[in-house]
Amino acid sequence: MKSPAAISSGRPSAADLVAARGKPLRDVIGPRLEVLFCGINPGLYSAATGNHFARPGNRFWPALHAASFTPRLFHPSEKEAFQRLGYGLTNLVPRATASADELEPIEFIAGRARLARKVRRYRPRMVAFLGMGAYRHAFGQPKAALGEQDQGFEGARVWVLPSPSGLNASYQIGALVAELRKLKRALRA
Repeated sequence: MKSPAAISSGRPSAADLVAARGKPLRDVIGPRLEVLFCGINPGLYSAATGNHFARPGNRFWPALHAASFTPRLFHPSEKEAFQRLGYGLTNLVPRATASADELEPIEFIAGRARLARKVRRYRPRMVAFLGMGAYRHAFGQPKAALGEQDQGFEGARVWVLPSPSGLNASYQIGALVAELRKLKRALRA
């Protein structure tokens, strides 16, 4: 049985967060998306609510709106509306943790193989990784920079963005919005 937090947009309890450890988060995905946004892995808050980038303080949804990906600020529970705009959500590593630091390097490699199957099946135009470190680990590219990568992935273009987590102090919301705007311009090209 799902917790009340998992089927609503309400705040999860401490027990919900504990129960979310190790749980996957359902992808928001379909054929021929403009962009498949790929996070590192779900946080406990997201896994408990069933919504990607759901933790208050995560800058994903506000930055998307500021960069004109969405016509208004979406709530994380508005997954279907987001998908109708041509965007999807997945994670490189499916298991929820309190911090990405809890992940093992081998999980990133396994995540790349899982993601390859999804990209071959659904054929997004662009895969945008939200987290440079995760991309570097998964793809064996220790010097990868932000922006479009020279090498595609299973027929999709690849773009690397900073993590939108509130814990990523090196990229404030303005810098994240600027990187998303570059992605938006590249989609028009």
